[in-house]
Amino acid sequence: MYFDTHAHLDDEAFDADREELIGSFAEVGVGRIINASSDMPSSYATVSLCEKYDFIYGAVGIHPEAADRMESGDIEKIAELTKKKNIVAIGETGLDYYWDSVPREVQQKAFREHCALARELNLPIVVHDREAHRDCLDILKEFPGIRAVYHCFSGSVEYARELSKLGFYFSFGGAVTFKNAKAAPEVLRNLPREQVMLETDCPYMAPVPFRGKRNHPGYVPHIAAKIAEIWGISPEEVGRITTENALRFFNIK
Repeated sequence: MYFDTHAHLDDEAFDADREELIGSFAEVGVGRIINASSDMPSSYATVSLCEKYDFIYGAVGIHPEAADRMESGDIEKIAELTKKKNIVAIGETGLDYYWDSVPREVQQKAFREHCALARELNLPIVVHDREAHRDCLDILKEFPGIRAVYHCFSGSVEYARELSKLGFYFSFGGAVTFKNAKAAPEVLRNLPREQVMLETDCPYMAPVPFRGKRNHPGYVPHIAAKIAEIWGISPEEVGRITTENALRFFNIK
């Protein structure tokens, strides 16, 4: 059984065949999915998916690239959405300095508000960190005890060790299968396996041999197979370990 801990099934890329596609995941052993939100409309769409499908869980929040569209009262709305069926986390949120399309101080303010809410509600937070490692970690450290997963982790072994000591988790997606992937395999060799989870970040970042195509949770076994190669165990064992980790992290019974 596999658990895709970061998908965007509400994305318009799935508008034409969403229901049919979701119905196919069990055939390849994908039994649970976390749908991560990117803004307020996405958060409401995530709630709708969770209400419709028992095996879909949700994270509600506002992506750093949408932080400049965050309005007064949005954090309170997100707090209300956490009361809905299968909503288990805050996010995705964090910092993205790659494009610098949203002022950094705006992103940082929004990230702090999400962190404060996550700690207040005792919910884990799904972190987006792109070329903002130090600022991201510094903000998280302002909230001792917060439970965080770095989705699509792209940092160094040294950075991973620093985060691991704080008890944070890491999720890895299709990028780990790419030929030019060097850091992620080395990180995976050095991380405690009990802090690792699987993700697709679909519809983006499809794994080899589907690179460049629309990604979806049905491709999780290909990511598990690559991690199995790195760890020297079977894909089924990777599925078992990472699913147990996800259930524990997101407090899913």
